[in-house]
Amino acid sequence: MHLHIIGICGTFMGSLALLARELGYRVSGCDANTYPPMSTQLEECGIEVLDGYLAEHLDGRPDLVVVGNTISRGNPVLERTLEEGTPYASGPQWLAQYVLRDKWVLGVAGTHGKTSTSAMLAWILEYAGLRPGFLIGGVTNNFPVSARLGETPFFVVEADEYDSAFCDKRSKFVHYAPRTTILNNLEFDHVDIFEDLAAIQRQFHHLLRVLPSNGRIVMPAGEPALDEVLAQGCWTPVHSIGMELDAAECERLAGENGVFWNIRPRTDDGSEFELEKYRAGTEEPAAAAVAWDQTGLHNVRNAAAAIVAAEQAGVPAATAAEALGHFRGVKRRLELRGVAGGISVYDDFAHHPTAIATTLQGLAAKLGGKGRIIAVIEPRSNTMKAGVHQQTLAAAVEQADQAVWFQPENCGLDCAALADTAESPSRVFDSVDAIVDFLVETGNPGDHIVIMSNGGFGGIHEKLLSILSSIS
Repeated sequence: MHLHIIGICGTFMGSLALLARELGYRVSGCDANTYPPMSTQLEECGIEVLDGYLAEHLDGRPDLVVVGNTISRGNPVLERTLEEGTPYASGPQWLAQYVLRDKWVLGVAGTHGKTSTSAMLAWILEYAGLRPGFLIGGVTNNFPVSARLGETPFFVVEADEYDSAFCDKRSKFVHYAPRTTILNNLEFDHVDIFEDLAAIQRQFHHLLRVLPSNGRIVMPAGEPALDEVLAQGCWTPVHSIGMELDAAECERLAGENGVFWNIRPRTDDGSEFELEKYRAGTEEPAAAAVAWDQTGLHNVRNAAAAIVAAEQAGVPAATAAEALGHFRGVKRRLELRGVAGGISVYDDFAHHPTAIATTLQGLAAKLGGKGRIIAVIEPRSNTMKAGVHQQTLAAAVEQADQAVWFQPENCGLDCAALADTAESPSRVFDSVDAIVDFLVETGNPGDHIVIMSNGGFGGIHEKLLSILSSIS
């Protein structure tokens, strides 16, 4: 069977291609915007990727076309699909029908941390010998691929709230109906799809409506946006996670809910922490200690959620904590791309004020004041470009010693105004080359340059490292 994927280089669709290939399909695809690491992964796996969206890409007469959620009417490949009556499906629909049926699905949802938490959860199950399948919206450093079928019923999936396809405006995660569900957090995002936070909460409640009563919801305590979703109706047991609460409060919450989990950080940078499990009727909490290479309290919260989710699959918290000691992170999540001239250059996927702030806070805590942090930010997401975060982005870079803003054309975000209001020294540029020139001219040995974008950012990492290497 020949499967053709429109928009194959997206993190979700590229992972879908790997699963289809493993199932024995002939897989091809097309895309107009290709960049690593997904383009590299597809090439290494021998999957044919055609450039652009030309109608003749369907001359091979595929049996089924899978349509990415960024593809809209007017796309030549989609139009030919419809005109010729070729069977088509959305990516989530195909995944649910051909991969997730009869699986124990562990879904990770939320505005932030889905990829990292999915990677942690999959690795915990792998470390425990459960050989799970998974689809992660990024390339992890513990697995050679971002998706695989697995050898057991367990399947970890990054459960995105973005819509499914041009013909299906439900959030992707509604298709998955996971038995174990992590709800990491919930903030307003995806302005191109949702008009306000309430619209996103409505989709999250659609997800709750299809969760089984023998499942488990894992979520942070005291997250108002998620609490409001649960208040609309919940039929699945909830395991809540708090941070640095005193024992009396933890016991009270365990008495109300049957069980409560509490995080106790042991270091400022999040590299060591304990997770305590309080169960109603027991005198002492059970504790699991984690010591790992990751930093930031956001990653601590992600890890705690993964531990609690894995427990329902039969993995003891102590084993999960041990597994995280061997977790090596995800590409494009504060990934060190290279060091040249004594300057460290990182790649990070952060594209929301909360993610930017927590990433920089984690790095600052790790460095402990050794070396400057220079944040380079491309407003690339639809929400960023619409200017939704105009009032909150300046505060997100407080931990940076220098902020560099890229101002694209036709962007609703006013980066000059951000630079004027940010406490960190800020500069605005309208070209990648100008940013590189500035960083080369002003960079000093010991600096840490964090490049933040959910796209390729014009190959800025390679350009910067190349020039720094040539002059060092």
